[in-house]
Amino acid sequence: MRKFLLSLAFAATAPALALASEDHTGHDMSSHEGMAGIHAEATVNSIDGDKANVTHGPIAEIGWPAMTMDLTLLEGAETDGVEAGDDVMMMLEKGDDGMYAIRALMPKE
Repeated sequence: MRKFLLSLAFAATAPALALASEDHTGHDMSSHEGMAGIHAEATVNSIDGDKANVTHGPIAEIGWPAMTMDLTLLEGAETDGVEAGDDVMMMLEKGDDGMYAIRALMPKE
């Protein structure tokens, strides 16, 4: 009975959790529809080769606190028009190695 009640409670809250995680920032990430990924606002400090140094706030979906860090740019990552100092929406993807890397950096409008 306890498992049933827990399942029922989860089923009732799942739609609300899904709505809460949608991107409501007004950024056009439509080219990434259907792609799994974590979206977060960040400031680009530098881009050098296949690395980007970014400063971001907390990313609750993956348990990261606010920090400045180097992240790998995935092959073919979208970074067009992004320069050091830009505020961006970044999309992270988790690789087979369990590490997150940048799939896209989109300038904030």
